[in-house]
Amino acid sequence: MAVILITGGARSGKSRRAEARTRSFPGQPVYIATAEALDAEMAERIALHRARRGTDWREREEPLDLVRALSETDGGGARLVDCLTLWLSNLLHAERDWSREVAELADALPRLKSPVVIVTNEVGLGIVPDNALARAFRDAAGIMNQTIAAVADEVEFVVAGLPMKLK
Repeated sequence: MAVILITGGARSGKSRRAEARTRSFPGQPVYIATAEALDAEMAERIALHRARRGTDWREREEPLDLVRALSETDGGGARLVDCLTLWLSNLLHAERDWSREVAELADALPRLKSPVVIVTNEVGLGIVPDNALARAFRDAAGIMNQTIAAVADEVEFVVAGLPMKLK
């Protein structure tokens, strides 16, 4: 079993890279989507992702209970989780204990049988945000990414569509 974390900035090519890595494993791939179509713009983004992937994927929408979704889809094809930073945002919005849920995910990942490819955003490379909520999100995302990277078998950073192996 492999846990592969793919990170990068917005529009860096990380989702395309993650899709290719997921397809490289045998079996029918499973796409675990953490995004919710809460407005027309997000609905359009989701539709574009679906169209790009094609119909050979099984899809599961799971904005909050990621460990359960991974457990329930284990034993088949590789899973692609896209993305952890949206999942974190969902947890914060739902006022759930994000640090506990990240720890539970980090604990569960090494015990899964089927490969998992995880997309996350690197949000800490820009200027320091000017408000407390944005700084709290940036800090939480950094902690989450470090936690999951520590248990991942491989970590890639994607820039301009080019992957760089970190681990």
